[in-house]
Amino acid sequence: MPISPSSSAQEARKNVASRLRELRKEAGLTVVELAGRCGWHHAKTSRIENAKTPPSPMDIRRWCSACRAENRADDLIAASRDAESMYMEWQRQVRQGLRQLQDSYVKLYRSTHLFRVYSPTLVPGLLQTEGYAQAVLSTNAQLLDVPNDAEQAAAARLERSQIIHEPGRRFVMLIEEAVLYYQLGDGDAMAAQLGYLLTAGALPAVSLGIIPRATPARALWPQELFHVYDDSLVSVELLSAQVNITQPSEVELYLKAFERLRGMAVYGADARALILQAIEALQ
Repeated sequence: MPISPSSSAQEARKNVASRLRELRKEAGLTVVELAGRCGWHHAKTSRIENAKTPPSPMDIRRWCSACRAENRADDLIAASRDAESMYMEWQRQVRQGLRQLQDSYVKLYRSTHLFRVYSPTLVPGLLQTEGYAQAVLSTNAQLLDVPNDAEQAAAARLERSQIIHEPGRRFVMLIEEAVLYYQLGDGDAMAAQLGYLLTAGALPAVSLGIIPRATPARALWPQELFHVYDDSLVSVELLSAQVNITQPSEVELYLKAFERLRGMAVYGADARALILQAIEALQ
């Protein structure tokens, strides 16, 4: 069954829309009557009720006022904000540059005890070296056409990554073997990154698994890059957006997928051998 990374966000939007529709009906108002009280076209009411257009906080306050349910506004605004935070376009998140985005993760990292990361394309951010991180972030800035503060953002990413050396946390990282061969930055930066994987993979709190390219009869095909924070939040990285999933059934699906991927990976000496082969291929 394919994983749908946006369904949690859409379900949350539908829930807000449904609650607003119920308010209107409880007030005995038609779509047209509510629109008249709110001062907008009735088509907007329909779009909001069908979860086609997310309501602004002011829209919700007007809606609740029209239904004489002002006391419901704050809860609905909070629910709407939560729904919209599930699907966060990169373009919106990095308008002021990439450094700010890196800093925004600090609180989440501090509150997490078990990190699970699967990446089919990149070395996970927690294991990136400065040169590699700068190459990744600079490419992102160019793609998104935002201020290129990759040097400062990379420094912030490395500072945040020091959490892997702190006690009380575990880090389970899975990458596809192909990640070792996707060269980002110059040869020296890639060699330094691969060398660091040899070191980081030996840290007591880190489990680094590599899924070999030659794995026969894979239990699961390569998935999108995703992070699991404890057992409560999954963050999926798409080309255009970050999807945050909290719906328990979907979180469970990602955990199931992670375990299947983990079962195909090699660790320890076998993982080191794959990294050393990739280093040799650079020369």
